[in-house]
Amino acid sequence: MTHLVRYQDEAGGTGAGVLRDDGQVVPLAGSMAQLLALPLEELRAQVGKAGTDAVGPARLLAPLDGRGEVWCAGVTYARSRSARMEESTEQSVYDRVYSADRPELFLKSPAWRVVTDGEPVGIRVDSGHDVPEPELAVVANRYGEIVGFTVCNDMSSRSIEGENPLYIPQAKIFAGGCALAPGIRPAWEVGDPAALTITLSVRRGGGEAFSGKTSTNQLIRGLDALVGDLFTGNEFPDGAVLATGTGIVPDLDFALQAGDEIRIEVEQVGVLTNTVAVGKDPFGFLSGRADVKETR
Repeated sequence: MTHLVRYQDEAGGTGAGVLRDDGQVVPLAGSMAQLLALPLEELRAQVGKAGTDAVGPARLLAPLDGRGEVWCAGVTYARSRSARMEESTEQSVYDRVYSADRPELFLKSPAWRVVTDGEPVGIRVDSGHDVPEPELAVVANRYGEIVGFTVCNDMSSRSIEGENPLYIPQAKIFAGGCALAPGIRPAWEVGDPAALTITLSVRRGGGEAFSGKTSTNQLIRGLDALVGDLFTGNEFPDGAVLATGTGIVPDLDFALQAGDEIRIEVEQVGVLTNTVAVGKDPFGFLSGRADVKETR
């Protein structure tokens, strides 16, 4: 199973390459931005020509750098629509956007704010009701072509968004609010992205506090159409990740707590595991990271 990854080597240098089945990384480029600047067929050719010399011990990083951004599509599953209506004081807006021609799209995170597997995810101190949102994420190159897929946890404050839909930036964009699996599965290796099983497990105190399962066959919007809508009004010179919405939302009597372990798996794509931390202080390392370079 091929994955494109960003890595940091023993000397502290970073790059982008192919993760082999033995856990070793074969370098391809100096940054993921350089790979996502390539047309799809050229990227595929580069991956196919990857050498055999690994970089040695390497730490996997979040799969975006430079000016890369993570965006999200909302209310793309029936379960998401019903959950948003259940929690909200303005129920009709979610019902209308579910069937509207124009999707709900919002900016989730620039590259430097993204956390990855094994790093913490956050919940706000002023929320009180927070949930993970497991999602298939589409990776698009600068030309708007779908080149791969990864796993996204679109952390969300149900209490803040439920109070007023106009509060969605505060409910969605905060320290530790966006996690991506480190690996990007090439699009040409995924048989049918519209039929992938997504599972979620939240463990607490040694036991399972919540679990759920859905499939991307429940998406009401096509992946190409969502990416097309995103690129209609924006350019992404270093590529973009678009999380395609969640079909797993716990009932209102469940909320995340500090120390919970969240595990998300997307069939054929990857696994993402994170532990919950509260507030912005545990995420001071993000602003000081040297591994996300702006690429011109």
